[in-house]
Amino acid sequence: MANQSSKIGLRRERERERERMEKSLAELERIQTQILERISKLELASTASLPQHNSTPIPTSTQNDAIGATEARLSAILRANGVKDFAFKRVPADYYDWSLDDRRDVLGAASVHHLCKSIVLVNTQAQSSVVDCSDRNNSKYYVVVVQYTARFNAEAVKNFLYSLNEGKIAKKKFNLRLAPEETSVELTGFEHNGVTCVAMKTDIPVILDEAIQKLSPDFFWLGGGEIDLKLGIRTSEFINFVKPFIVSCSST
Repeated sequence: MANQSSKIGLRRERERERERMEKSLAELERIQTQILERISKLELASTASLPQHNSTPIPTSTQNDAIGATEARLSAILRANGVKDFAFKRVPADYYDWSLDDRRDVLGAASVHHLCKSIVLVNTQAQSSVVDCSDRNNSKYYVVVVQYTARFNAEAVKNFLYSLNEGKIAKKKFNLRLAPEETSVELTGFEHNGVTCVAMKTDIPVILDEAIQKLSPDFFWLGGGEIDLKLGIRTSEFINFVKPFIVSCSST
């Protein structure tokens, strides 16, 4: 009994220590983000003051008169993590009433297949001990990035996670379903249709559909942190930064 109490006490102490570390890291990230935002704004101001030359315009919303706080924050984080080839684009309020062809045109995407979305999934059959995202191999939640033109295959993700855990966890303990919207907002910090894999509130493991990795050119679009803000990014840089699992989990 004494040994069991000691183990419980040790576990609680570890949890408290982890919470303290998470708070410290969150504070450091907040300070870093503020600094990077200031640098980003200075860079934008410096660029705006330079003489303009006849050249092909860069398709980013930094050419607009004002840059939003979300765009500035995410841009700073992307640059700080070595991502250079990305673009933000504001879209009209009725964007989601448009056809995929029209969405492709307003974003300047290479094809409708380059239009992607991030969805939050919850493992409804996870073991009782799995309550968060601390173990990316066996997480309660996952973010999956798939094309709008593809049909997501949850069974493929289930099989992948089963294999990832080397069969040590029963396959019936993996059942991925779309998380409730309020859960998605709480975990990511982003609203429906604005979810992005950059600077999520929670460090949720990401699964990138293999079909996106195979796109040519390798530059795709996804949510940009706000409903009317979209992010285009070089696929290889996205993978280096986010470090997603790459899984064939869709069909056309």
